[in-house]
Amino acid sequence: MENPQFRSPTPGLLAGLAVALLAVVLYAAFTVQQIHRVRELQTGLVDRNRRDSLQLLRIQDNLHSLGLVIRDLLDQSEPYPLSAWEPQFARIRADLNDALRTVRKPAQAEYLERSAEQFWAAVDQTFREPDEARARRQFRDSIESRRASLASMVARLLVRNNESGQQAGTQIAAIYSRVERNVYIFLGAMLVLLLASGLWLIDANRRLFAGISHLSAQRSELARRLIGAQEDTLRHVSRELHDEFGQVLTAIGVMLQRLTRRGVTPDDGLVEAQEITQNALQSVRTLSQTLQPVLLQEQGLLPAIAWYLPTVQRQTGLTIHYEPPEPFEVDPRRAIHVFRILQEALNNVVRHAKVDEAFVRLLARTDSFMLEIEDRGRGMAVAKSPGMGLTAMRERASLIDGKIEISPGERGGTLVKLQAPR
Repeated sequence: MENPQFRSPTPGLLAGLAVALLAVVLYAAFTVQQIHRVRELQTGLVDRNRRDSLQLLRIQDNLHSLGLVIRDLLDQSEPYPLSAWEPQFARIRADLNDALRTVRKPAQAEYLERSAEQFWAAVDQTFREPDEARARRQFRDSIESRRASLASMVARLLVRNNESGQQAGTQIAAIYSRVERNVYIFLGAMLVLLLASGLWLIDANRRLFAGISHLSAQRSELARRLIGAQEDTLRHVSRELHDEFGQVLTAIGVMLQRLTRRGVTPDDGLVEAQEITQNALQSVRTLSQTLQPVLLQEQGLLPAIAWYLPTVQRQTGLTIHYEPPEPFEVDPRRAIHVFRILQEALNNVVRHAKVDEAFVRLLARTDSFMLEIEDRGRGMAVAKSPGMGLTAMRERASLIDGKIEISPGERGGTLVKLQAPR
């Protein structure tokens, strides 16, 4: 069953991520909609109003030019017939009609177009008047008033167009203000969400690492107890070998010697039995010392290593290069773990390295020491998980507050390096 104190922060992080993504999507949709609305206002209203204003100004300019032509026509200081002014009216009429076709067609614009048609119809009828004096009076009394009415109508349309543009500008400014406000709200919400997620993640990591630290302490305590139990077992087995089997083999050797002293003629079998008994006794004593070196407890780490390395050479045929360092003291409770690491490393050399020599170096420093075991064999095989021997070496190194490194050697093979306080 999962411990709620060490619950994984993944579900909460995924939920926070989903909320953040949903907020981003909703805000993006809202922003796109607002931008689309602004674009419609700009293209559908502001730009059209601007174009209409330009055309209305064009119409107003034509009407002003038309007023100047009518004034010149009524001024009789120059002896021009009425028909001489008709081309100017035609040019202004063409430009005015073109401008009227470009302007949008709201109700007032349509009324302006109809009024312009009526105005030009009256102008055409006036130009067809055979009495020139009467025609000039019609220009003064009727045509000019119609033109002034058209100019007034265009001016009102310009004012209305300008007001519409101002309203559109106000709406655009309001939209931009709303979008800006929502940006600040969104950023504030995201900051609050990120801050809450960060604080929650920090707290979750703190609890998680506290749990890991607790489990690590429990594991270290368990490793210490297991290694202690292992040492107790080895000590018991070593004592049994030394006391029980050693005494039995010693008694057998004594009995064989008595037979020889009593006048029994020693034959080859008796001599061979004595040799076998003596070799077995020596092997039992060596195995007992290897399992629990009394020399380590009595004289320290350096003498135990000096005794152990020749023993390994005799038993395995492995040539070990070792130069004893200057004497220094190591706490006996730490020395046993260093000795076991040396044993395990040399066992790995014998089993896996496929070489006939190894190098052991022990270097003393002011408050620490370094032990190196190097071979120049096949090197470490890449394994999915470390073996029990390597795990035990690391556990023993941690029990003496040391650091162990297992890496390829400079000349191939494997280098085991232990550094620990004295």
